[in-house]
Amino acid sequence: QVQLVESGGGLVQAGGSLRLSCAASGRTFSSYSMGWFRQAPGKEREFVAAISWSGASTMYADSVKGRFTISRDNAKNTVYLQMNSLKPEDTAVYYCAARASRGINPFTRPDIYGYWGQGTQVTVSS
Repeated sequence: QVQLVESGGGLVQAGGSLRLSCAASGRTFSSYSMGWFRQAPGKEREFVAAISWSGASTMYADSVKGRFTISRDNAKNTVYLQMNSLKPEDTAVYYCAARASRGINPFTRPDIYGYWGQGTQVTVSS
């Protein structure tokens, strides 16, 4: 079992930056592959970024490549999403998710993940 709590969301102007954090409970955080997803009003939840249990492998949605960076600190049980050059279309509720896995590759499908945080709102004004 793992519980996830996101933080760091807020209101920012286009071109600005935010860093989201997701703190996980439990002593086995390093056994989990982690992902970030987002959901805008009236849209389905979509993949943003994911990272393997070790941090050695990452994946990104095409829409955020070169602007967002996912990282993790297993000693702090925390995964981060650094978001730069934000655009109004990045506005959404951002969720972190966890799946128990020590595989090489992270996961992009939301149905693969068994644990979810409550979400944090990111609003980018134009």
